[in-house]
Amino acid sequence: MSLRENPLYLQSQFFFKTKTMPVARFGVSLENDLLEALDVYVLENKFPNRSQAIRHLIEKNLVEKKWKCNNIVAGAIILRYHFHKTDIAARLAEIKKNETELILSTQSFYITADKILEVVAVKGESHRLTNFADQLIGVKGIEHGKLIMSKVD
Repeated sequence: MSLRENPLYLQSQFFFKTKTMPVARFGVSLENDLLEALDVYVLENKFPNRSQAIRHLIEKNLVEKKWKCNNIVAGAIILRYHFHKTDIAARLAEIKKNETELILSTQSFYITADKILEVVAVKGESHRLTNFADQLIGVKGIEHGKLIMSKVD
């Protein structure tokens, strides 16, 4: 019997597609070092328990799988740079000008007297967002940059 013919699989697919999902309990066996790594992950991310951490990791994996399939995703590109280096803003603007269909909005915040935190909200195919973010983050003078993506549907 294939996985898709298995009644348990079919039932789980029904539950995953409904808004109010019942919770299923199951046991997991892990080597001690993996269990310790999971507990550290729980503490570092302030999850209330291991179940929440495992849920988060599974969801993250599913989202990343969608990225690799070049599905439409939404996200934010976070950039931090010095305000006084005016050529940075001009170079960022030049790159953004070529990708306007990906940009939902851009906001800049002064986090200190001379540093800016810029948030570029984006939506599009994951590979295009990744390339766009790499271009922005790669601008000389960007102190920190990160792309965060999430599934749209």
